[in-house]
Amino acid sequence: MKAKNYGPVKGQAYTRKEYVKGFPPPKIVKFTMGDTKGTWDVEARLIANERKQIRHSALEATRVATNRVLIDKLINDYYMQVLPYPHVILRENKMIFGAHADRLQQGMRRSFGRTIGTAARIEPGQTLIIVRVKAAAMETAKLSLQRGLAKLPLTCRIVITKLAPKVEAETAEAEVEVEDDAGKVDTSE
Repeated sequence: MKAKNYGPVKGQAYTRKEYVKGFPPPKIVKFTMGDTKGTWDVEARLIANERKQIRHSALEATRVATNRVLIDKLINDYYMQVLPYPHVILRENKMIFGAHADRLQQGMRRSFGRTIGTAARIEPGQTLIIVRVKAAAMETAKLSLQRGLAKLPLTCRIVITKLAPKVEAETAEAEVEVEDDAGKVDTSE
């Protein structure tokens, strides 16, 4: 089957992996990239406009395309996170086409199908990818999300927001006294 057959969200999600024998693991294995402990000025988000299922291969292609632009231009001075996880298991009842195929297959008898991959269900307004950068690299973050958007089977919008500066915790914190109740005996009977 083609990937467009798995795009629309139909029916209940098939996610109970304990009942499924042998399904392929998702291709996307790394969800956070870049410097996770840095301080950033700008956050760019890729937000979905429609309800759709995204296959794990499309999520991985989006991650690679977005990350490639960020690595080329910013080296390691960014933070990127892919938010959706492909939980939904996809099945296909494979059919044989050609001469005398009717003798080899059973049609719709026992047509539950075999697992062929996984997908993530996306709702309108859901954030797919977050990119955090310094203020000077705002255009690079926008360009990277546009490159990643080309790999997705749905329409999205890019929203850029300024992050509030982090307030550093004071090194000299006030000490709080804690009473020790271990030696007290309750005599209120």
